[in-house]
Amino acid sequence: MDEVIAVQAFRDNYIWLAPGPEPGLVAVVDPGDADPVIAALAARGLSPAYVLCTHHHGDHVGGLAALARHYTIPVYGPAAESIPGVTHPVSEGDIVGSEAGGRYRVLAVPGHTRGHVAYVGADRLFCGDTLFVAGCGRLFEGTAFQMHASLTRLASLPPDTRVYCGHEYTLANLAFARAVEPDNAAILAFERRARAKRAANEPTIPSTIADERSINPFLRASEPAVRRAAASMGGRTSDTGAAIFATLRRWKDGFKG
Repeated sequence: MDEVIAVQAFRDNYIWLAPGPEPGLVAVVDPGDADPVIAALAARGLSPAYVLCTHHHGDHVGGLAALARHYTIPVYGPAAESIPGVTHPVSEGDIVGSEAGGRYRVLAVPGHTRGHVAYVGADRLFCGDTLFVAGCGRLFEGTAFQMHASLTRLASLPPDTRVYCGHEYTLANLAFARAVEPDNAAILAFERRARAKRAANEPTIPSTIADERSINPFLRASEPAVRRAAASMGGRTSDTGAAIFATLRRWKDGFKG
């Protein structure tokens, strides 16, 4: 299986079934709920090879116990967080999978949570709640400096890397992106495509790193228009990327657009 399958859960979560080590086997990414995963696997004649967890929030790991009752498979998750059900703690630079297929490298991307990790391989990025399409996660445990560093790191991945995040927040994120950069034609064009997908009940995910560099204000702190917008919201006089990011994140936290 070469495609990545979106499994919808709760109101706006995505659980991902990603290519595994051989045909018919998949990696299950962030299973917040077991029932839709089990149903999706059965409907497609697939079996799980292992589970990849990005962070400890219940909507990403709440299905681990139920999956363990059905399958005896490795469960990978961040070593810096306590997640019941994780059998293989992972840290920066670890490799999950094999050369035969389904091989992913672990990236430490703290900010949303203290030990958040992402998994990257075969031009795919599974980034949980760190990077969203046109947005980023809230700072629940980490700092603005940490999150800015994590996002900068993800932005440096190859531009054709496909971004698989944990939530369907795209249209709300694009509304904020337009408020920051109302003259950014790339945002407007991406929003038209995203609205068409949602009207057809299709995911707006994945985007690509190239897309995110063009439309995501949290990756565009060096752009003059973004800096001016941050300053207009009472941003700090410091022109560091982390300071501008912090202003944008506070603005987004209260945004009602």
